Amino acid sequence: MARDYYGTLGVRKDASDSDIKRAYRKLARELHPDVNPSEDAQQRFAEVTTAYEVLSDPKKRKIVDLGGDPMDGGASAGGGGARDPFAGFGGLSDIMDAFFGGGGGAAGGRGPRSRVQPGSDALIRMRMTLEECLEGVDREITVDTAILCENCTGSGSEKGSGSQTCDTCSGMGEVQSVQRTLLGQVVTARPCPVCRGLGEVIVDPCRQCGGDGRVRARRDVKVRIPPGVADGMRIRLSGQGEVGPGGGPAGDLYVEVDEEPHHTFEREGTDLHCTIQVPVTVAALGATLPLDTLDGTEDLELEPGTQPNAELRLTGKGMPRLRSSGRVDGRGDLHVHIQVEVPTRLDARQSELLRELASLRGEEEPTLASSNGSRGHGLFSRLRTRR
Repeated sequence: MARDYYGTLGVRKDASDSDIKRAYRKLARELHPDVNPSEDAQQRFAEVTTAYEVLSDPKKRKIVDLGGDPMDGGASAGGGGARDPFAGFGGLSDIMDAFFGGGGGAAGGRGPRSRVQPGSDALIRMRMTLEECLEGVDREITVDTAILCENCTGSGSEKGSGSQTCDTCSGMGEVQSVQRTLLGQVVTARPCPVCRGLGEVIVDPCRQCGGDGRVRARRDVKVRIPPGVADGMRIRLSGQGEVGPGGGPAGDLYVEVDEEPHHTFEREGTDLHCTIQVPVTVAALGATLPLDTLDGTEDLELEPGTQPNAELRLTGKGMPRLRSSGRVDGRGDLHVHIQVEVPTRLDARQSELLRELASLRGEEEPTLASSNGSRGHGLFSRLRTRR
């Protein structure tokens, strides 16, 4: 027969860990050999010590609750002293841990979870122009997050009140159920529905936060956006996120840059690109053109004979290079793409002048460029030659 460890300590089967410890200390003071040297007291003291060692160990206590005796290898009370075939695992909770990775519940050593939990991170998007990304900005943004409840300062209880051990789970944070199957008894555990796995309940919840220890509120946060940020980049503000349940530490606030498209420039990393259209006469003769950049007006030197799709580069007129440390290290370039406009409508005088120019340059007939880049005979003469 399995020994009655609860009876040895004089406690009920639903006694909490603190009740078991209190009962053991009381008996130990009465039966300790230094206080009571009799043989009966020494034997009784050994039994009390063994009972406390068993019931203070969640795994061994589970075996006792299932009708076994952990000191006999977990033998069943009605099994005639037969050894538990799974005794090497140390109890049913170890079997659950071995097969399901810790499915044994509180007996596996998890216990109730803390009421105080870390808060989650928060994310807010900030709309920025290309000019603001170039210079960087200091802004004050409004965020809506959970903050610490001022009434209970995170405890969740009204002033002068507190919490007490949950009667449903006896402070374990979860409840267990035993089912009989063909393979024997199976113990399952789930979070206590009363205390939600906390092991304790608030006697008088705070009327401002409802016992959560935090409330939602709008607040203003100052943020510094450094020069050179780009679309999708995030700035982290440590400790400015959501306050955790029970007044736990706040998470971080991430400010994500949402860069607006620019009417003139297209951005590729730290380089900028733009396209300007020039008449064919300007491309042929060359000119000095004023170009509006992010730094002001720049003189763009267009060489005579500029070809369509030519590209001019203005060094250092792009976006700042932002290092991971937040330091700016130089700037990218501005690429200017030249698009030559060919006139589509000519009056008689313009047509005459163009024909005269073509005659002076010997361009009455089109020519084809050879594979080495040189120009050969006229188009029609080359076609006649191939025949």
